[in-house]
Amino acid sequence: MKVRGHPVGPGADLRGADLSRAILTGADLSEADLSEANLRGAWLNGANLDRADLRRANLNGADLGTSVLIWADLSQADLSAAILTGADLSWASLCEANLNGADLREADLFCAKLSGANLRGTNLCKAILTWADLSQTDLRGARVAAAQLAQARSLRDAVLPDGTTHP
Repeated sequence: MKVRGHPVGPGADLRGADLSRAILTGADLSEADLSEANLRGAWLNGANLDRADLRRANLNGADLGTSVLIWADLSQADLSAAILTGADLSWASLCEANLNGADLREADLFCAKLSGANLRGTNLCKAILTWADLSQTDLRGARVAAAQLAQARSLRDAVLPDGTTHP
């Protein structure tokens, strides 16, 4: 399959590609290199992005609902206003990612690394945060239950939803 002249499939080299608003619903992009790619507003719902490299990618407003992102690297990616409802982000790296206003309802973030991430205004209702690293995250205004946060591996220096800083 090709999208805007780029071959799309497992292990594809899409570094820096402009795939903004592309329809990639259910696509298999496992182990693909999408680092610094522009996926703003793209439809990736149900896509397989297992072990994909999405470092510094622009996923602003993208629909990644029910996507598989196990072991994916989304470090420093822009996921602001992205839809990640029901996505599997187990073991994913989201260090220093911007998730401002993202929808992560019922997402699985088991053992995910979110240190330094911006989670302001993020909807984390019913998200699995067991063993997630939330150190130095900004959770101001996020919708998340205290019981969920209690399951996290680390909240060191995190700014909590009420604006207080966790020790």
